[in-house]
Amino acid sequence: MNDWLNIAGMVEPLEGVQLDADLVASMERQFDGLSGERVGRVNFYTPTFKAYATSEIAGCGKSAWPAVSITGGDCKLQCDHCKAKILEPMIPARTPEQLWSVVNEQIAGGAQGMLITGGSNYRNEVEYDAYYPTIRRIKDTFPEFRIAMHTALVDMDIARRMEDCGIDAAMMDVIGAQDTISQVYHLRRTVDDFEKTLEYLVSTNLKVVPHIVIGLHYGELLGEWNALEMIRRHMPQAVVLVVVMPFYAPEHRPFVTPDSREVGRFFMDARKALPDIPLLLGCARPPGRVKAEIDSYAVMAGLNGLAHPSDGMVELAARLERDVRVTPACCSIAIGDEVMAIETEDAGLQIDIEQIIAQERARKAPAGALAGIRIVTEGQSTSGCCS
Repeated sequence: MNDWLNIAGMVEPLEGVQLDADLVASMERQFDGLSGERVGRVNFYTPTFKAYATSEIAGCGKSAWPAVSITGGDCKLQCDHCKAKILEPMIPARTPEQLWSVVNEQIAGGAQGMLITGGSNYRNEVEYDAYYPTIRRIKDTFPEFRIAMHTALVDMDIARRMEDCGIDAAMMDVIGAQDTISQVYHLRRTVDDFEKTLEYLVSTNLKVVPHIVIGLHYGELLGEWNALEMIRRHMPQAVVLVVVMPFYAPEHRPFVTPDSREVGRFFMDARKALPDIPLLLGCARPPGRVKAEIDSYAVMAGLNGLAHPSDGMVELAARLERDVRVTPACCSIAIGDEVMAIETEDAGLQIDIEQIIAQERARKAPAGALAGIRIVTEGQSTSGCCS
């Protein structure tokens, strides 16, 4: 008998979701043997905390973590999974003066931090040189305003300049397959260049949060396990896993949707390899039933955080007797959730699990607040959350 599979079957929102019995059994066996201070805790980052009572997750319409691009929508690489389209909705700041103005406007509107990024040159470098003094000015003027930077590839000198300008988190994609670098990224750099960038960044005092994009090679898993080994060798502060969403892939080289079972196996390997490092499943992953499958595997594998989880994940984690917390993350940009995951060690509202499960069984609750479900805050604040 597969206890975890039976437990998943008790979660009403997972009705119709097909989980692989052998994989779930493997996860159950592995979890029993895991040790590490991160194992067992899971924090769900939701746009609103009323989400669970209504079985809906809807954005609050605000952006506490805007994304800013120093190149606007321009990028030289035109990677096959992105085609620079991810940059288009970001706030442009094509000069340091514009960046200063943008930050002041965003802070006046309630922003708590930002992602700063930009399109790459042909060497997968974002040309931040002119911006470092302005970033330093921003941090000196608004010390509580957090800045996460997408670094792209860097050398040791650039890593030190990023550290000196005061950013809070350095984020990069770790790619472990040369074919993916050449074919998907159209880039004449090597796997070693990506590992060297990680090495340089972790040698600074920056909080380093590498990303692994699962399925980056046209939807197939190719270099992900090598990327995981690279991360093991350099031990950053946290790791974010996302699943490729190639909405802009070229017709002549389409992406397939990654197999959720392969994704789940990678979650298992990542958890086993990094038992003492926070592992977060970021917002990016395919929608629909495959998202529910991926999220279920993430919970079962023991990931520490899920941004914008599928319906039923809080209950599933509770039934698996995890240390469940919910952070009302009022933001539309995934990076906000990701930085929160590494900077708030005891963050989140600890909730009364039994009442949540009872509520779910008798549910058809009206939209609104938690409809009487008790919340144990343990001194935690919900400031900045949506109402």
